[in-house]
Amino acid sequence: MEKITQTAGRSTLGDFAPDFAHFNDDVLFGENWNNHDIDHKTRCIITVVALMSSGITDSSLNYHLKNAKKAGVTKAEIAAIITHAAFYVGWPKAWAVFYLAKEVWAEDAQPASAKEAHAAEMVFPIGAPNDAYARYFIGQSYLAPVSTSQVGICNVTFEPGCRNNWHIHHADKGGGQILICVAGRGYYQEWGKEAVEMKPGDCINIPVGVKHWHGAAPDSWFSHLAVEVPGENASNEWLEAVDDSQYGVLH
Repeated sequence: MEKITQTAGRSTLGDFAPDFAHFNDDVLFGENWNNHDIDHKTRCIITVVALMSSGITDSSLNYHLKNAKKAGVTKAEIAAIITHAAFYVGWPKAWAVFYLAKEVWAEDAQPASAKEAHAAEMVFPIGAPNDAYARYFIGQSYLAPVSTSQVGICNVTFEPGCRNNWHIHHADKGGGQILICVAGRGYYQEWGKEAVEMKPGDCINIPVGVKHWHGAAPDSWFSHLAVEVPGENASNEWLEAVDDSQYGVLH
């Protein structure tokens, strides 16, 4: 075990309280913390519990939590230690310590899935798998109704590489669709034109009678609000899929 040294006492209080600085650096840490009758990890755990029981949740506890992690205390262990101590020293104290411990062990948390990370970027839900229209999509899409009266609005989410087929919105009067990107990165393309990249805040107006498709970029989740413009005898005409040769030029 590497010898523990401490200089915080002299650095902070050397001139003001030299005796206290000496006891802190040379006795508490220099002698006590280097005593091998109990191992270093156990000593770190005892110190965290002692500070918790005293209601000390300032920078000193934060230091000793980091020290405990460095000594090998895992996220699961510190959670169990704080929970156990809470029954003896007080529930509110445990809450206070947990707030600090979560920060210290934050990088040990399981990383969110790409889908969860995408959902966290927007205020609208991803919704359920878009099974009713799955035959008109390549890849997995999701649908979350936002408004079902006056004007239909849905949040449509595409996994990376997912896109819908070429299609056309029809109506005798009015109609069409508006797309507003709310998260991720995707594309919109009209027949005979270059694809247009869509990022959060971008808005696309789609008139009736225009053949088009929209979907995610190959390497990104993508969500847009689909606003159905009211129209008379409105309908969608689904056409062929956007094949790999058409989609493959995008990045």
